Amino acid sequence: MTAPDLTDPETLRERALAALTTARDRTALLTSCVEDPDLTAQHSPLMSPLVWDLAHIGNQEEMWLLREVAGRDAMRPEIDGLYDAFEHPRAERPSLPLLPPDEARRYAAEVRGRALDVLEGTRFRGTPLTEAGFAFGMIAQHEQQHDETMLITHQLRKGPAALTAPDPTPAPPFTGPAEVLVPGGPFTMGTSAEPWALDNERPAHRRLVPPFFIDTTPVTNAAYQAFIADGGYGDPRWWAPDGWTHIRTHSIEAPLFWRRDGGQWLRRRFGVTEVVPPDEPVLHVSWYEADAYARWAGRRLPTETEWEKAARHDPAADRSTRYPWGDADPTPEHANLGQRHLRPAPAGSYPAGESPLGVRQLIGDVWEWTASDFLPYPGFTAFPYKEYSEVFFGPEHKVLRGGSFAVDAVACRGTFRNWDYPIRRQIFSGFRTARDAAAETA
Repeated sequence: MTAPDLTDPETLRERALAALTTARDRTALLTSCVEDPDLTAQHSPLMSPLVWDLAHIGNQEEMWLLREVAGRDAMRPEIDGLYDAFEHPRAERPSLPLLPPDEARRYAAEVRGRALDVLEGTRFRGTPLTEAGFAFGMIAQHEQQHDETMLITHQLRKGPAALTAPDPTPAPPFTGPAEVLVPGGPFTMGTSAEPWALDNERPAHRRLVPPFFIDTTPVTNAAYQAFIADGGYGDPRWWAPDGWTHIRTHSIEAPLFWRRDGGQWLRRRFGVTEVVPPDEPVLHVSWYEADAYARWAGRRLPTETEWEKAARHDPAADRSTRYPWGDADPTPEHANLGQRHLRPAPAGSYPAGESPLGVRQLIGDVWEWTASDFLPYPGFTAFPYKEYSEVFFGPEHKVLRGGSFAVDAVACRGTFRNWDYPIRRQIFSGFRTARDAAAETA
């Protein structure tokens, strides 16, 4: 399989239509599976009411596709402030005069109908927003990112299960090596060629990386339980000072949604309580927890640069690919993406998605914490607005890579960067570890 032709206008039009339709179908699922009181309630102060996300999706689509691309007048200018994520923190959004569910649905649907008319007449050139359909790709990614946020809200929501999905296909127990050596040397990080890449992924630039070892698969629940059983949460040697303070202040003793029941660990997953599966990648851990486990294991978290080299560098061709398996778009054989399942697949799954060096599950299943702060690449230019990335740069946010089962393929690639505070655990976050290899390869 090869990369799609992203220079052909009809291919771009079909690709944009498919991405927008997939996102809207998922939004409809996430907002139709519960009654209106669940849409308007705030299930956690960390998250918006689902109805806010629904209208915000429509408002952003109107602003960028109808106003900016098509030059049309605003449909509902009076609501712009209500759905400005920087004007109103999540904790205060329930108190705003938000559109009720039926009105939010009608607004989003009307915007979409007009946006599809704009798509039909767009020539995909002439301005940075229309070049290669960037604005349409940006909006599809934005909606999918809010779909992931809404799925997090569903996980935080109390009550019976509202969502169902089949489990990943059972895979044979993984018997490969525990870690992979990534040879030292230069590689190309980031992209200047991916048409729908966001500003923080740009531009492509060369990085020199010393040799290192990285886990073949993400750290599993069984491995993480060994850390807990060894008193990992009670030993300050493993914790960054701020992390130690945080877990002691909040009495954190296990990943979010876990509880001990006699001699076993249980977890709550989308309204269902179940035994924690030992072979799945650990989920809902903070950066502090990931960092502490790595120290306890005598290892460390990979840097963002190391993670991307492990995921994209093809040593035989000496080039960086779009994904670990090459340049072709993801398929269900490559990775666990798009909410097809409501859980990670067992560690070692998806051999078709492994990198040339044999590293597995770098895309999908769980977001992976890295050691790196969220910073701009050399030559970074904010586009199309500073609030997408630039205002978040700095040591307050840590970078996550690779996506999760909750991420759609349109918002996940080898260069895609996510970020969050190191205390965050409600996100679908896990990790893998690394170690230096200089002494062994000198």
